[in-house]
Amino acid sequence: MKLNLILLCIVTSFIGCAPIKTNKKFEVVKIYEQHNLNQLGPCEPAIAINKTNPDNIVASSVLNNIHVSNNCGKTWNTFQPKCDLGIYGDPVIECDNQGNFYYFHLSDIDGKNWKSEHFLDRIVMQKSTDQGNSWTLGTSIGHHPGKQQDKQWACINPENKEIYVTWTEFDNYGSNDPNCKSRILFSKSTDEGLSWSPPIQISSHEGDCQDDDYTTEGAVPTSDGKNIYVSYSWNHKIYFTKSEDLGRSWSSEETIIATQKSGWSYQIPEINRANGFPITESYKSKNKGILYVNWSDQINKNETNIYLSKSLDKGKTWSPAKIVNPKIKGHYFFNWMSIDPATGYIHVIYYMQNADSKSIDVIYSYSKNQGEKFKHIKLNKKPFSAKGVNFFGDYNNIDSYNKRISPIWTQAVNGKLEIWSTVISE
Repeated sequence: MKLNLILLCIVTSFIGCAPIKTNKKFEVVKIYEQHNLNQLGPCEPAIAINKTNPDNIVASSVLNNIHVSNNCGKTWNTFQPKCDLGIYGDPVIECDNQGNFYYFHLSDIDGKNWKSEHFLDRIVMQKSTDQGNSWTLGTSIGHHPGKQQDKQWACINPENKEIYVTWTEFDNYGSNDPNCKSRILFSKSTDEGLSWSPPIQISSHEGDCQDDDYTTEGAVPTSDGKNIYVSYSWNHKIYFTKSEDLGRSWSSEETIIATQKSGWSYQIPEINRANGFPITESYKSKNKGILYVNWSDQINKNETNIYLSKSLDKGKTWSPAKIVNPKIKGHYFFNWMSIDPATGYIHVIYYMQNADSKSIDVIYSYSKNQGEKFKHIKLNKKPFSAKGVNFFGDYNNIDSYNKRISPIWTQAVNGKLEIWSTVISE
């Protein structure tokens, strides 16, 4: 028995595996569950903490759900807001320093999705000034009839309240015509979302329209107040571009942060599709400015990992990629990252799929030393399977502010989807 214990310790030390702790300190809460298996279930959740009242948290999920908590995530109210321009998923939630929430999503103005020629012809933003309880009817971003606008994300400048949005424009979504192209676009608002600048192309590359590895996709912006930074995936690489004049001009040539062996699109057993899009975040303190990019890549059919790279010189150079997840063989996917502006600590959420059983756990990893080491906590109460789910989504999300961390994710039970969250105190 003693010999076996010694051997176990040697093996654990050899694989360099930080232990995954079981959550015993905070309560996970089911926010919402699927009611009709014949319709899309809730997935792709996004979340934001109110910076003026951290007990107020607002979240969203596919297809058109808003979730509001006023007691630090203990209980939630779910409803579907009205929008003159239609709501069709890819939800994003952001909160400014005044406590206003912004809800970004795709458009479906006719309510007919792919049967309408106007489907996805713009990005839509709705605003709430009352802690997420009511929303404006929507403003239009990048309206371009005949083309499709997809996979947007947004951020808010912490110093001047400007709002920045990046996304992919398709000449014709899903087309295999070599003349059909995709590109990364950018727009901003200087009046809290009332109006938006004409979109400009910020990727020097154009990809295809097949929503796959050779499509320019996954653009996520961040701002340190003076600059805007964006990374995206294309052609088995992660590209980085920046603007030093708040969006008027961008890098003439992108920096390549890393390669993605599998490309950004890969397969996870029992998951209908998965991606390794990069998440870009910045941390600005009195003494330093740090950029982080977090993504996933599939090494082989049995192994997918979560990676992190950082830059200390505003994106000119990047550190070698480090693995975030525990070094236990399996699939780690659907990562999202948040940097607490108060502490600079890194917070990451992702799935861990067991290589043998295909069961899935939700892992929260955090670093207090700029990504040099991570500790890991399992969030879900028991493993689950995504087998039989119609659409499991493309991402989860996490927000952190002033030592509060709020991850949000999708689980599945017998093919039915559920949205879960928790609030963690540092």
